[in-house]
Amino acid sequence: MTKQLLKPDYIFESSWEVCNKVGGIYTVLSTRAKTLQAAFPDRIFFIGPDVWRGKDNPLFTEDEKALQGWREYATLNEGLKVRVGHWNIPGHPISILVDFTPFYAQKNEIYTQAWLDFNVDSLHAYGDYDEASMFSYAAGKVVESFYRYNLGAKDKVVYQAHEWMTGLGALYIQKKVPEIATIFTTHATSIGRSIAGNNKPLYDYLFAYNGDQMAEELNMQSKHSIEKQTAHHVDCFTTVSEITNNECRELLDKPADVILMNGFEDDFVPKGKKFDEKRKHARKVMLNMANKLLGTELDDDTMIIGTSGRYEFKNKGINVYLESLNRLTRDKNLKKEVLAFINVPGWVGEAREDLLERLSSDKTYDMPLEVPFITHWLHNMTHDQVLDMLKYLNMSNAADTKVKVIFVPCYLDGKDGILNESYYDLLIGMDLSVYPSYYEPWGYTPLESVAFHVPTITTDLAGFGLWVNSVVNHSGTLQDGVKVIHRTDYNYSEVADSIKDTVTEFSALSNQAIENIREHAAIIAEKALWKHFIQYYYEAYDVALRNARQRLSQSNDNN
Repeated sequence: MTKQLLKPDYIFESSWEVCNKVGGIYTVLSTRAKTLQAAFPDRIFFIGPDVWRGKDNPLFTEDEKALQGWREYATLNEGLKVRVGHWNIPGHPISILVDFTPFYAQKNEIYTQAWLDFNVDSLHAYGDYDEASMFSYAAGKVVESFYRYNLGAKDKVVYQAHEWMTGLGALYIQKKVPEIATIFTTHATSIGRSIAGNNKPLYDYLFAYNGDQMAEELNMQSKHSIEKQTAHHVDCFTTVSEITNNECRELLDKPADVILMNGFEDDFVPKGKKFDEKRKHARKVMLNMANKLLGTELDDDTMIIGTSGRYEFKNKGINVYLESLNRLTRDKNLKKEVLAFINVPGWVGEAREDLLERLSSDKTYDMPLEVPFITHWLHNMTHDQVLDMLKYLNMSNAADTKVKVIFVPCYLDGKDGILNESYYDLLIGMDLSVYPSYYEPWGYTPLESVAFHVPTITTDLAGFGLWVNSVVNHSGTLQDGVKVIHRTDYNYSEVADSIKDTVTEFSALSNQAIENIREHAAIIAEKALWKHFIQYYYEAYDVALRNARQRLSQSNDNN
């Protein structure tokens, strides 16, 4: 018989990325909101930082009437500066944005209390630690206030905090409102990311690393401390993939209670005739821009591939992608011209005037522009890792080479000045995407790719890659729609060859074979929809509520 899961009556979630689009957690929260809002209508509240004070936030619509009684009470009696409204995403959940700046005045007392209560070391804080912690504390105060004003012991309430940035608030609630069940989700351990980013081998030595010792070595004591103490003290500790769970076990000395894999909604993927039109348009835009930049005449038979994401040169595998493209230039079996994009925001300056001039003309050009690798000038042209590696590899983009590489170093938001299309509106035109990550707790970019029926290459060091292997019951192949390459600390060269071989294999396929692969990619994407993955959240709520209940009864017994 299956156990009846305890369900919360109210859910609070806090994250730095509520109504504030800065990274992958935004995608997790904003795509999941619709599913939870349907299950808990207006009983799920997202709490974010009011970083847009005095400016118009396009992601948030204030509603003076929402939660009016409590808001006025909290402002007048508790000095909390909050704005209440709706997040402008599917589901339009209630969102509470809090101004955390007043708490800076009490910073030392707050940190001292966290040390006394939970051994949180804030002594070595620097950078964004203070800002994140003051927001986190403010979010905890908001939930405490709301609970005291509106709810009571009969209500089952869950508070979910995302990343080390919200740990302090979760611990505050654990102490001040013990009736609320707490969940903490780490999307990547701060130490794991730092080890990988500092070019130290993470995986082969994971068993030998001591998280506290590494925190000292990497000057990360405070972030590591809040992350570790929160993981140990909340009612339910969660992470996003098996691979990150290994990190948690070794570096935080605590495995996750539940793994919350990142799903998504596919409502942004066009259907039927609209899909075909958008794909055609995307290819036209990309090929036209490439031809004007390179002085070539690449046609629609060109194989368009690409990578994208944050500019983490090693962690995201941008280096090994470039290495594979260089090897591809010498591959005799390559059957098509390849146009390879790197859509990664860098320190971008102006859109290129010379390229704009060509784009506004109907002429065809047979001479490339100078620096024919890049669409926008950078502020650091002489110290950019992508351009440096292209130079080091002696890549030319010459007319006679079958592989052309173009770096688009800006956010694809539809108004970059050159392509003027959004990221998804270009992704749909690709033939193949490549995300050979070295460090990737989950991996939304390959998942988005397969949602648009674009087969992808990733690695088993990405949570998504590992999940695909478990779905297809073997290492994902090109025929599955997701090629999952085995990656370790030391097999860089084999990974580069594997990417090269996969691109070459794809270039020789018939249209029918490609169609089949595209269908398989879409089938895998469907398995990752929130309607399937939301179940893990229900499990986490159940664990948190049961543990909170036990914690309360123990504390009552002790009293």
